[in-house]
Amino acid sequence: MKNVSNSIAARAYSTGARALFVILFLAVSGCGLTRPTTSPVVYDFGPGRSASVPAGAQVSANRLAPLILDQVQASSALDSNALLYRLAYVDAQQLRPYAHARWSMSPPQLVRQRLREQLGQARALLEPGAVFSPAKGAAPDAATGVTPPTLRLELEEFSQLFESPNRSVGLLRLRATLTQASPTGDALLAQRSIVVQRPAPSADAAGGVQALRLATDAAAQELAQWLLQLGH
Repeated sequence: MKNVSNSIAARAYSTGARALFVILFLAVSGCGLTRPTTSPVVYDFGPGRSASVPAGAQVSANRLAPLILDQVQASSALDSNALLYRLAYVDAQQLRPYAHARWSMSPPQLVRQRLREQLGQARALLEPGAVFSPAKGAAPDAATGVTPPTLRLELEEFSQLFESPNRSVGLLRLRATLTQASPTGDALLAQRSIVVQRPAPSADAAGGVQALRLATDAAAQELAQWLLQLGH
């Protein structure tokens, strides 16, 4: 009887030890398999203009009228913080997001911020904040009673396009529409499509960000020249 009791006790001890070992093993394995989450790298276009408008810009600035810059419109694919790229040599129709990189704000917001800054440089001596937001608007001209024209923008493409595994460009496609408010509604003054691409210095997210920043600046310059030709 004593031997039977000892056998049962030994078996229970062995079973309990095995159960404890399994629990400890799972706990240790779980800790080993759980990797720390890597936060994505957040990008923007940098601090922007750091110098004041040169005095020589006074003449050209005085020729420019105020402008209302509307919010930039975009498809749902572009209206997020994802940093997107395309592999043209595999499937150019597919937009892919970088897993470990993103924008600080959506591309439409980034582009509008940069365009407002660039377009406002030439108008800075005319009047502080002469590039207005739709919510604030601008007062009608005292002499004519006409409000400033509105520039509406639609961002159609904003991605890093890989032509090969080691070569890519930042591609921006923008549609600009200039309208004038009137008692009967908005009148179309002019419309233009802008397509700009700039080479990426590296085949990664950081290279794509630099290329897209340069493409946005080039698009801003093209818009400024277009508006100047229109007298705005």
